[in-house]
Amino acid sequence: MEGLIYLGDGTAYRGKGFGSVATNVGELVFNTSMTGYQGILTDPSYMGQVINMTYPLIGNYGVSEIDSQSGRVHAFGFVTRDISFRPSNRCSVMTLSEWLKEQGVPGVYNVDTRAITKKIRTDGTVPCVISSEGITEGDARLLLEGAGDILRDDYMTEAGTNEVVKFPSGDGARVAVYDLGVKRNIIRGFTDRGCEVFLFPYGSTPEDIMKVSPDGLFLSNGPGNPEMAEAGIETARALIGKLPICGICMGHQVIALAFGGRTYKLKFGHRGANHGVKDLESGRSAITSQNHSFAVDPESIEAGGLAVTHVNLNDGTVEGMRHRELPVFSVQYHPEGSPGPNDSEGLFDRFIEMFRPAGKGGAAHA
Repeated sequence: MEGLIYLGDGTAYRGKGFGSVATNVGELVFNTSMTGYQGILTDPSYMGQVINMTYPLIGNYGVSEIDSQSGRVHAFGFVTRDISFRPSNRCSVMTLSEWLKEQGVPGVYNVDTRAITKKIRTDGTVPCVISSEGITEGDARLLLEGAGDILRDDYMTEAGTNEVVKFPSGDGARVAVYDLGVKRNIIRGFTDRGCEVFLFPYGSTPEDIMKVSPDGLFLSNGPGNPEMAEAGIETARALIGKLPICGICMGHQVIALAFGGRTYKLKFGHRGANHGVKDLESGRSAITSQNHSFAVDPESIEAGGLAVTHVNLNDGTVEGMRHRELPVFSVQYHPEGSPGPNDSEGLFDRFIEMFRPAGKGGAAHA
């Protein structure tokens, strides 16, 4: 199959196709992780994006039944320098190409992924066409010109669940998760600690959430522009002061907006499992897993009572914040970190401690 990556400025990269014989339009981004491609592709935060992997060999351990972060591939396309069609892993059930074909997602390999990464770093993330079915550059240009609603900023409205889902675990605290596109490992982060989790769909009202008498509200990761998550912002704002609140990634940005802050789009975002973050309160640093296009404006959150607690060691952007008086905090990175290290998993414990009474279990519920 012929593969094509065509950018909005007319730049074209030709290679070979794999996965589904298809054509998609999306935002071209790059990820610096060496492993974890299955979790990356199934992370709902990648909805609408075409992922260019900087590590040159992808697919060598195949696809397993346990490594997905959701029920399907959310990325719109996948780009690699080279791909393995003969994986070596006892857990592998199919090749990466077979899986993408099953999921209807096109891939392109045998292209200069370093050149693509340098292009993104210079020009910023850009719209692109990815095709594995031999279309011409002229056809790709017409697709981009007519993309319209395909290149959207509100993917969080459809990335998560459509109904309330309960995850019973132990006798611990009850956590309400507002689903902007949650990863499975975030749910596991709570259930592994004995919490009872109620997953609420986008658009759930404060009244919907309070019906289950939660001990705390968690705002999840998700795709798109946080300013478009109006329903989530309003729900979070209404529950400030009524519940302890925590957020990760998109949830972190939604909390900032709920307190009157601002967000802005980064030139090319942070995506990978190797981003250094400094905790300003402890002075310690951690290696984190990240996937986001937007960041919080630090000056904009001061009037709302929020303080910056973590910063990115590469560019100084906000990676964490807390309220000076209320039980509210958030981080931009992913402490559930799969793929990636688990330096920051203690943030789940920190949130639970906000509403767990003394003793072994969590709060009691009728």
